[in-house]
This record gives sequence, C-alpha cells and structure tokens, in this order.
Amino acid sequence: MGYISRIKEEIKVIRQRDPAIHSNMEVFLYPSFKVMLHYRLAHKMYQKKHYFLARWISQRAARKTGIEIHPGAQIGKGFFIDHGNGVIIGETTIIGDNVTLYQGVTLGGTGKEQGKRHPTIGNNVMISAGAKVLGSFKIGDNSKIGAGSVVLEEVPPNSTVVGVPGRVVKRNNISLPQDEMDQVHLPDPVKEDIAQLRESNDLLTNRLIELENAIKQMQKGNSDGK
Repeated sequence: MGYISRIKEEIKVIRQRDPAIHSNMEVFLYPSFKVMLHYRLAHKMYQKKHYFLARWISQRAARKTGIEIHPGAQIGKGFFIDHGNGVIIGETTIIGDNVTLYQGVTLGGTGKEQGKRHPTIGNNVMISAGAKVLGSFKIGDNSKIGAGSVVLEEVPPNSTVVGVPGRVVKRNNISLPQDEMDQVHLPDPVKEDIAQLRESNDLLTNRLIELENAIKQMQKGNSDGK
C-alpha cells in the first residue's frame, strides 16, 4: 500500500472510531494518527534490518505522542488507539485486524521468556484503559479486556476478561461486532461470586431455622406425651 493510501486508511479508521473528530484535518493532530505513520515507516526499516534507524523513528514518535510501539511489532488493518498516552507495544507483539486500545495499555512480556515474548492479539479485540497483557499467549478473536485488568494467560475467543489477575467470563461464544464493544458495561465476577455466597448463606440460614423448628416440635411432642 502506498503512502497516500496509508494516510487515507488511517484517517478513515480514526473517523469511524472516534465521534469527537469533526473533520479530516483534525485527524492530523491525533496521536494515534501520528504514531501509526511513524510505526509503518519504522517497521519497514526494521524489516530491512536498519535497526538503529527504525528505533530512532519509533522513539521520536514516542516522545511526540506518549505511545511507544516497537518497530518489530506486527500490526494489522484497522488498528486504533484512543487517546493513547502511556500505551506500550513490545517487539514480538502480533496484532490482528480491527483492534482498539485505550490509554495506558501495555502489551508486554514477563521478563522470563526468550524469542516470542509478547502477546498475540486476535481480530476485533478491544483492550480498555490501563489493562496489561503480559506474556507470549493469544487473546482470542472478538474478546474484550476490561479496564485495569492484568492478563497473564491465554483468553479464548468471544470472551470478556476483568480483574487482577484477569478472569475470563464467557459471552456464549457469540461474535461481537466492533461497534458493540462497550468497555463500561462489563461483568463483575467478584460481585457475582459475592451474590452466590449470599444466596448460599440465605439457603443455609433458612435450613437451620427449619431444623430448629423441627427439633422444637419434636421436643414439644415428647413433653406432651409424658
């Protein structure tokens, strides 16, 4: 794809995903737009083994935008970073198509791995603000990572992950279109666990009351029969 075509594609992606953008000219001020143009150039240099030049371009972009994308990362079509300050994407990260990241997201390693050290992100994935995905594993297609979650193991497709460490909540294996990916209305597994404990406690309490009443009736019947 040529340079002009790449610019047009980035403008289209940003305008589709961000309702705050009112014109194509505004897109040129957008951090996601700036960093992706730098990344595409840096990645091309990286593939040609011009490693120093590739890192120089990517670090220059990081200083301007607050978004650090290693030039060795592989990023698909329709990639979008909303706001983006504090986003970090590691060298061996692989990102599929139509992926959305919010500010403060880290796609990093654990520091204990060699070779492929960073995650693989499937298609149509949304990773919410402040989430950390650490390690060499895959986030399945159509999945959502809740804000502030720390994901340390593989996530099946069509899943929602919340918490520290991240816990998977299945979504009935139904594909989630990009425009339905809502980072606000996420399930809370801790709240669900507490609700289940309360329900179990209520059942046990009612059972104890029934047993106590039964014992009292037995004792009353024995005393009446004497």
